[in-house]
Amino acid sequence: MNQPAEHQRSSPLSGPASATLRQTETWVFDLDNTLYPASTNLFGQIDLRMRDFIARSLNLGLEDARTLQKTYFHTYGTTLRGLMEHHAVDAHAFLDYVHDIDIDALSPSPALDTALTRLSGRKLIFTNASTDHARRVMKRLGVEHHFDSIFDIADADFEPKPAPAVYARLVERHRIDPKTSVMVEDIARNLEPAAALGMTTVWVRTDSEWGSQGNDGAHVHHVVDDLAAWLGALSDGVADAAPC
Repeated sequence: MNQPAEHQRSSPLSGPASATLRQTETWVFDLDNTLYPASTNLFGQIDLRMRDFIARSLNLGLEDARTLQKTYFHTYGTTLRGLMEHHAVDAHAFLDYVHDIDIDALSPSPALDTALTRLSGRKLIFTNASTDHARRVMKRLGVEHHFDSIFDIADADFEPKPAPAVYARLVERHRIDPKTSVMVEDIARNLEPAAALGMTTVWVRTDSEWGSQGNDGAHVHHVVDDLAAWLGALSDGVADAAPC
């Protein structure tokens, strides 16, 4: 199913590649900044609440809390993992606090709902966030009913993507055949373990420097800018007209 990254960057998705993708048995989607545009900046709210949680929990000023937050994020893949490793922070208390955001900042997406309706194959969420947050986001988007299951950070024993063992656990728990599966994600490096397992990968391009790191590797098979439009074109059988 995989197509060389350089081919997909230089020409539109079409022909055999499009037909093969439409035969996908399992679609694995990231949540934040993937199912909805990063420009919504929903994660901006979460980011501030992580800073505030650290400041309150560790009795730090906001600047020091921000520095620690970003240090842990870049070192461990999630701020939470660093807090668990060094401060024995209660993971569920952290997740409940940081995900207590104004979800109304996110607009429903009829286009994504329609595209998912017409897209064959079962659909799963694979997120470093919590199941409760994922359900709120999907409900707000109007797409919750399309997804069979959610594999969240607790299911991963709080080990974040891109730890390869987490992908193996996802595959085993949900009986996924990687060779007939596609993973869709906004952070390019998170696609590397999926590709190593044999999954086809789709990188949802954003303006994030963190999300773009490693996007030129062979583990990125397809690149899209508008996920709903790309999936809609794919299900129509005219993905050669979609952005790539």
